[in-house]
Amino acid sequence: MISLHHPDTVPALGDLSGFREAFHQCFTARADALFELTDAALCAEGPVTSLVELSLTAEHRRGHGSLYDGLNRGRLDVDRLRDVLVQQPIPRCAQGRIVLAIDVSHWLRPDANTSPGRLYCHTYGRGRGQAQMIPGWPYSFVAALEPGRTSWTALLDVVRLGPDDDPTHLAASQLRAVVDRLITVGHWRTGDPEIWIIGDSGYDAPRLSFLLADLPVRLVVRLRSDRVLRSPAPPRQPGTLGRGLRHGARFEFTNPDTWPTPAQDTTTDTTRYGAAHARCWDRLHTKLTRTGAWAGHGEPLPILHGTVIRLQVERLPGTGTPKPLWLWCSAIEDDAAPTSEQMDRLWQTFLRRFDLEHTFRFLKQTLGWTTPRVRDPEAADRWTWLMIAAHTQLRLARHLVEDLRRPWERKLTAPTRLSPVRTRRGFRTIRPATALPANAPKPSRPGPGRPPGSRTTRRSRHHNPGKTRKPDTTG
Repeated sequence: MISLHHPDTVPALGDLSGFREAFHQCFTARADALFELTDAALCAEGPVTSLVELSLTAEHRRGHGSLYDGLNRGRLDVDRLRDVLVQQPIPRCAQGRIVLAIDVSHWLRPDANTSPGRLYCHTYGRGRGQAQMIPGWPYSFVAALEPGRTSWTALLDVVRLGPDDDPTHLAASQLRAVVDRLITVGHWRTGDPEIWIIGDSGYDAPRLSFLLADLPVRLVVRLRSDRVLRSPAPPRQPGTLGRGLRHGARFEFTNPDTWPTPAQDTTTDTTRYGAAHARCWDRLHTKLTRTGAWAGHGEPLPILHGTVIRLQVERLPGTGTPKPLWLWCSAIEDDAAPTSEQMDRLWQTFLRRFDLEHTFRFLKQTLGWTTPRVRDPEAADRWTWLMIAAHTQLRLARHLVEDLRRPWERKLTAPTRLSPVRTRRGFRTIRPATALPANAPKPSRPGPGRPPGSRTTRRSRHHNPGKTRKPDTTG
């Protein structure tokens, strides 16, 4: 049954059917098997705990052999699917601005010694200081964020990090490709607000801003609390001999004595965090050295100024005294400090980055993104794109499904505020009203398989996880 409470029911049904048709056309081999596998993940009862169990759902009309054959030998035109994803409605935040978040989520494979392309992934334990490095496949996701507190994001792209990839260069290439697609489709035009890119402390913010300087974007990246930045160099005094200074006074995050008078100082009352005290300092930069990514830089090292924001909240749910949050904004408008309203909008927008964590949890715990124990990383990439397509269908269908609320669940104040889990629960009821491009399976007989009593004589090659060479440092 399709909900008629929302005025956008008919357009939403058209968008969903159009996406399903376009998604089916992105497959170049085993299209019907992979499409029905995606529907099985969407319509299964409860979380996906086993890949072969999906072949028992009514939406998957083929056998379990077809399921594995499609995942291992199917073909997907990834570039075409990227174009289809970016053509869907893109959420916008305040002032009609597009906000993109980039983050890495890991598909842990500690026991897959025969799987190539694994890296050591940083994971957190349950106790303090229990972080571990576990082999797995790291995936870099780019998603468009929605305004307000929500668990919805619009996934636009994903790239698996390989042993030869440099994370910063890969992130810059990925973001550039997404922004170019947004401009090509028409989601961003000349005169629109800049696209904001939100990232965590794992990204080299100055390097990203240098690589993306020609795009209409603004970076807002979290910094570690032990960083040291520099103020602009003081003006050269007349009659001074020698080379002039390139860097000014030190700005140490852990030493308040080095902090000059902030350009803006505001206090905002919030319902979740209490009083939020924010201060910002403009025209601060990192003192770059010719190491790492800047080792092969032929020209003089640039001075990449930015605005630093320090956010201190009164409380955090479930924790003790909260630590301050440090942010770095790449853009400076006319070499002037941002207004108090702009500063508050920056840190409030950064807090929306945590919506991407809800998306990762939904992909892993409900859709079963990291459930299959596939050997080839190419098969893992195909399954990852199927999960992105499934999540996109749920986002397009959230105004169509009825809320199949459990007796112990809280009632929603508005029928359109369904979470991804509740939307998936009712997706099976609206699936017959959408496009069903997959053909009916043809009757066939299974192959002979391995002769009884035979054993495998060729051992699979083992692959050691980790980087294989140093990344390219030219640029």
